[in-house]
Amino acid sequence: MPRILRINTRTKEYTFEEPGQYAKLGGRALTSRVINKEVPANCHPLSAENKLVFASGLLGGSTAANSGRLSVGTKSPLTGTIKESNSGGLFAHKLPKMDILAIILEDKPAPEDEFSTLFISGDKVEFRNCADIMGMDNYPAHDKLMQTYGDKMIAGMIGPAGETLRTTATIQFTDPYKRPARSAGRGGVGAVMGSKKIKAIILDADTNEKVAAVDADAFKDSRSRWVDILRNHPVTSQGLPGFGTAILVNIINEAGALPTKNFRYGQCDHAADISGEKIAETIQARQGKTTEGCHVGCVIQCSQQYNNAAGEYVTSGFEYETVWAFGANALIQDIDDIAHLDRLCDEKGIDTIEIGNAIAVAMDGGVIPWGDGKAAIELVKKIGTADPMGMIIGNGVGFCGRAFGVERLPLVKNQSMPAYDPRAVKGVGVTYATTPMGADHTAGYGVCQNVLGVGGNVDGLKKEGNIELSKNLQVATAAIDSMGLCLFVAFAVLDAADGVQIMADLVQSWTGQAFSTDDLVNLGVNCLKDELDFNARAGFTAADDRLPRFFDTDPLPPHNVTWGITAEELQGAKV
Repeated sequence: MPRILRINTRTKEYTFEEPGQYAKLGGRALTSRVINKEVPANCHPLSAENKLVFASGLLGGSTAANSGRLSVGTKSPLTGTIKESNSGGLFAHKLPKMDILAIILEDKPAPEDEFSTLFISGDKVEFRNCADIMGMDNYPAHDKLMQTYGDKMIAGMIGPAGETLRTTATIQFTDPYKRPARSAGRGGVGAVMGSKKIKAIILDADTNEKVAAVDADAFKDSRSRWVDILRNHPVTSQGLPGFGTAILVNIINEAGALPTKNFRYGQCDHAADISGEKIAETIQARQGKTTEGCHVGCVIQCSQQYNNAAGEYVTSGFEYETVWAFGANALIQDIDDIAHLDRLCDEKGIDTIEIGNAIAVAMDGGVIPWGDGKAAIELVKKIGTADPMGMIIGNGVGFCGRAFGVERLPLVKNQSMPAYDPRAVKGVGVTYATTPMGADHTAGYGVCQNVLGVGGNVDGLKKEGNIELSKNLQVATAAIDSMGLCLFVAFAVLDAADGVQIMADLVQSWTGQAFSTDDLVNLGVNCLKDELDFNARAGFTAADDRLPRFFDTDPLPPHNVTWGITAEELQGAKV
């Protein structure tokens, strides 16, 4: 049975434990249970009392399509809430092959102690000197680590932002193409890793235990049907592979829900120039790649490789959220500038959503001109250095607003909103307000029903039906995260009569434990209950479950709609 690996970052001691009370959990359900049970809710997120948990899902290590996602859990230094940040890459798929269910980093070194790299192999953990990569950007640091550990190395690492404890800091993971291009991006999880003075975690390529389904025949049958579901839905088989997640730029712009100029407008005049269609055209002209998987076993292939005009690699995972944050919300029109900013965020180890919004706030405050991509690049380069401007931008939107005297701050629980204006996509707005994570579209993606017509239709311009929609999606998403599945499988599952049953069948046949559709739902419900319980004990109340006032007072063009959902109504979205 896979074990829990606990590592004390102060004493440099470690233990491998039986899962005990954490048995039958995985992914987000596991990370949130550990944080809720073991971390004082009122602790400082960068203190020794906080913990950082890495966990693969219930289907981790399996050959089920799109089951290679990783959950990283902690108390967020950005929001003060419980946090699960989700990432692709190779880390989650590798953990079960090392007989590890989860890694828990505990305690905190003394201020005078140096950073370390953790090397995990078999039943051994080594703290190794990492002075040669300290202060380095992630790509060159990752290359240097591969020189030491070989090209089969799998790493999770922080960049300069994590080293300097910026609250937007990410943890970057090795992708299938040996690049540190996949991120546990939101909530400042990289700052927590930096507080524990761990620069990188390296999983030994040579430790490779065999894993297999308990009921091989049933798993094979369920897996085959699962692939059919994903490969026969237009979103997961055509839209996302063809144009990446940035296919949404034109769609959301046409719907009048693309936040533009710091959430002033719902449409962007230059949307076509930053669209998924334009990006795909550019990639093809420069001999890049329009389809890649972010983890082993991905059949959706919505990632890509973006090259510059000379045909040289710039970035991958060039996502809709990133393109929107810099391109529409900050009014930057040059797609190459936006790609450069995406690469810089991976290099420094920072969340593109939070940083893109922070750049828009800096523009709103007159720090740099609206739409100035080159000036934005220079600001982002400062993050992770001793430059005061880098410190401000690297701490996110709320911090920038106070520093620059800007009141228009699209925040919930101090986390900035993603690429859907809640006035026009109210299902997502309810999720922003009520998820335990702070503003987070992935916690309950109402865009499916509000805009795309996947899994039904609920009018995103009206409040009717959107409370219940968000509640159901939040439960489903928590379950998907706990199984280690990519969130995008939901597009196909919502339109497949047997989709939920097949997911349950996959878990049951893989683990050998009875697992029904009711168990799947309860997995999500109990995960959310852990998260809400932690937040309540941390001092969060219903008063924190609300959107900034300007969403109620400022009509959003072109539909000229406001938010209009009351605090009392929002409580109906809680489990």
